Amino acid sequence: MRRTIEVWGALFTQMLKVRLSYKGDFFAELFATALGGVASLAFVVLLFLRTDQLGGWSREEILFVYGMSMMSYGLFGCVSINLFEFGDRYVIEGRFDRVLLRPVGTYSQVLFDNFRIPALAESAIGLSVVLWSAAHLPVSFGLVDVLFALAAILSGAVLFISVFTMLASLSFHFEDRVGVSPPIFNMIAFGRYPQTIFPSALRFLLRWVVPFGFVAFYPAQGLLGHRPYAELVYLSPLVALVFAFVASRLWKWGVRHYESTGS
Repeated sequence: MRRTIEVWGALFTQMLKVRLSYKGDFFAELFATALGGVASLAFVVLLFLRTDQLGGWSREEILFVYGMSMMSYGLFGCVSINLFEFGDRYVIEGRFDRVLLRPVGTYSQVLFDNFRIPALAESAIGLSVVLWSAAHLPVSFGLVDVLFALAAILSGAVLFISVFTMLASLSFHFEDRVGVSPPIFNMIAFGRYPQTIFPSALRFLLRWVVPFGFVAFYPAQGLLGHRPYAELVYLSPLVALVFAFVASRLWKWGVRHYESTGS
C-alpha cells in the first residue's frame, strides 16, 4: 500500500506539471467548468421566479441540497472522464493490455489516469452555495452537523464513482464505444431536487437502483429538519459502501474475463 501511494504521488505530481505547462488550456477548462456550474444554478434561480416553494421546500433549502450535490459531483468529476471513456479507450482500443503489465492495481491506474483538477471548480461553487443558503435558513448547524455534511458529501462522491465503475465494468463483456453511462449520467440532476415531487416509480429508482437521492437529498433532510423520509437520512455512507463493494467485485470479475483486442 505504501509503495502504491508513493508511485501514484509521483505520477500525480508529474501530471500536474504537464497540465500547468499548458496554462491556457488549463484555465480555459477551469472557466468552462465554472460556467457550467453557474448555468445549472441559474436554472434553479429562474425556477423560483415562478413559485415560492417546490414540493414543500423553499428556494434556499433546494439550493442547499443542490450545493451539496455539486460538491460531491466536483470530486467525482476529477476522475469521471476515465470511467466514461473506459470502454472506448481501454477495451476497444486495447490500452488495457498495458494496464495489466504494470505492477500497480488496474483500477487505480484507470481511475487516476487523467485527473481533471478544473472539476474542483464545481465543488467550490457548491460550497459557496451551501454557505450562502445556510446563512439564509432559520436553522443552526453545530459541529456534529458539519461533520455529518462532510461525510455525506464524501459518500456522495464515492457513490457516483461506484455507480459509474459498475457501468464501466460492463465494457469488459459488451464492446460498445458509448456504453450505458449517458442515460444514467442524466439522472444525476434528479437527485438534486426533493424526491417528493417525483412519481413513486422514479423515487424507487433514485433510492435503491441508481441511488442518487442519497448523494444530497436524504442527508439534507436531517440537516434542514425535513422528515418525509426520516429513516433514510443517515444511510448515505452505508449505501456508498455497499455500492463500492459491488463495484469492486464487478471490476475484478471483468478483469478476469478481459480478452484483449486480438491485434
